[in-house]
Parts: sequence; C-alpha cells; structure tokens
Amino acid sequence: MKKAATIRDVAARAGVSVSVVSRVLNDTGPVAPEKRAKVLAAIDALAYRPRAAARQLSQGQSSTVGLLLADLTNPFFARLADRVVAEARSRELQIVLMTTQEDPHLEAQALDTLLDRSVGGLIGTPTSANVERWAKLAALDIPVAFVDRAIDGLDQVDVVSIENVDSAATATAHLLTRGHRRIGLVSGPLDTTTGSDRVRGYERALQEHGVPVDDRLVRPVPFRGDQGADVVAQMLALDEPPTGLIVANTAQVRVVLRMLFQARVSIPDDLSVVVFDDNPWTELIHPPLTAVRQPIELLALHAVELIHARMRQKLAPRPRHVRVAAEFSERASTARV
Repeated sequence: MKKAATIRDVAARAGVSVSVVSRVLNDTGPVAPEKRAKVLAAIDALAYRPRAAARQLSQGQSSTVGLLLADLTNPFFARLADRVVAEARSRELQIVLMTTQEDPHLEAQALDTLLDRSVGGLIGTPTSANVERWAKLAALDIPVAFVDRAIDGLDQVDVVSIENVDSAATATAHLLTRGHRRIGLVSGPLDTTTGSDRVRGYERALQEHGVPVDDRLVRPVPFRGDQGADVVAQMLALDEPPTGLIVANTAQVRVVLRMLFQARVSIPDDLSVVVFDDNPWTELIHPPLTAVRQPIELLALHAVELIHARMRQKLAPRPRHVRVAAEFSERASTARV
C-alpha cells in the first residue's frame, strides 16, 4: 500500500516551509499568492489529505496521541505527563510529548508538527492564543481534550479540569472562618480559565462573608518568571497588608515562599498561606503547607479515556466537560487572627 503523503511532503514539493502549508490549510496568516498556488498544486499532485490519520485509525493503524503541555518545569505538568503516558500505555497508545513554555508561537509550531505526525488525537494545556488552529483540529475531526484549562469561546473540544471556582472559594473561606479579612490572591493570567475561575471563587467567598474585594490584593501574574514574589512584596508593603495569602498560581509557589523566607515573614504567625497543588514537598517543609490538591491521576485518566473513546468513535459528537473535585488539605501554614 502506498504511504500517505504528509504535510512535509507537500512542503518539499511546493518548495515552502511546513508552516506555510499549515497556513494555507488552516487559512491562518498571510501567504503570497504564488506560494499558495504552489501549495495547492502540491496537495493535488500528492493527493494529500490532512485527515490521513482518521483513515489510518479506522483501519486500526493509528495509535499515536499528541500531548502538548505548557511547562515541564512546573511540577503539576510534569506529574500530569507521567500519568497521561501511563494511562495511554495501558490502552496501547503511544504519546508524542511537546511543550510550549506558555509561548503562543511555540504552541503554533508544535500544533503544526503534531498535525504532520498524523496524530490520532491530542491532549493539551492551551495558551489563550491560536484559537483558530485548535478549532481547525476539531474541524478536521482530530479529537482534542484540554486538561486544567480551556479556551473561552472554543466549545467544540472536550475539557477535563478541577472545580476551579469552588476550590478557590473553599481556600478563601478557610481563611475567612479563621478571622482573616485581608486576604491576598496570586492567580494565573486572567485570559486563562484557571486564572479567571479562581479569581471568581475568591471573590464569591468574600462576598458571601460580607468582605469587600480590594483590587490591590488580587494579583494575576504569568505562569513563568518570578512576578509572584514581586506582587506579594507589594501587598506586604501596603498600609493594611494581608494577614492571609492564597497562591493559586502553582508555578509561583516556590518563588513566593522563597521571598517570604528571605523577608523573614513567619508562617503562619505573620501570614497564613494556602497554596494550589499539593506537591510532594509541601508537607515536608516547615511549616507544612495547607494546600488545594488537584487529583492529577483522575485528570489524566479522564483525558486519556475521552481521547481513546473518540479515536474509536465510541462517543456522541457533543463535547464533554469533566469537572473533578479537588481535595483541601489543612496543615500548619494557616492560623486564626
């Protein structure tokens, strides 16, 4: 049987890059008319079909799933990758792992590469950009499951996440019931669903307890970098600094704790602290940290199950959003005021 043409074959025949072929296929970004004509001619000549993966799958030949994660230096994503690989292996699926470093440009390149690899499905933690590329994958009948976060307005893909609003509300209420009224929040970017949903949960808990929201205490920061330490230092310099702090941006937990240690802030005597994601070290440091634990095993299980079922066409087309309850572990980093 003749091997199906790939996107690289089209690019080579047309004398252009893979990204140019992808832009022609997805109608994303400018392409010079003469290059577009060459790409279309190459597609015709090679009988290239972007959904070659679907035909391979229907013949039982495709067992490859792309795993596109944001940042493997973040312990959450590293553990998620480990569990996804294990769940996929148990179903005889192969994983192609790529990362984006939270960079939309790298994400776009990775999506093109995975399309070229003719993956049968894709599990991802998307940036807020590249909406058209993600939508095009769904339009090409490539099953997509987002984990941890979604893209607002992109409703045709499956999503697996914790109950972010409820989890943040629980963490905030924990401090409120211990007498705290000045509670700082370090969240992820508001253009991510995890960032915006956790802010909503925080604000909901404050409102339920009759505590006004002080915008100076709500600080969204990027997932990468050290800005979490900077914004917490600014909060502590206020005339009325917080007595409680929720670090709802997992990637910023270590830099915030380092800053507090260097500033000789005593936890919980000076500041009660709640963190998101119960990493192995959170109960080993002094004091052990009160934490919201995301059940990574369940997130990975549901994501792989969804992709596997969709690859075998065992689910109705309607997209699903699986929400998993997080666990709240109270330890010694919070106290009454």
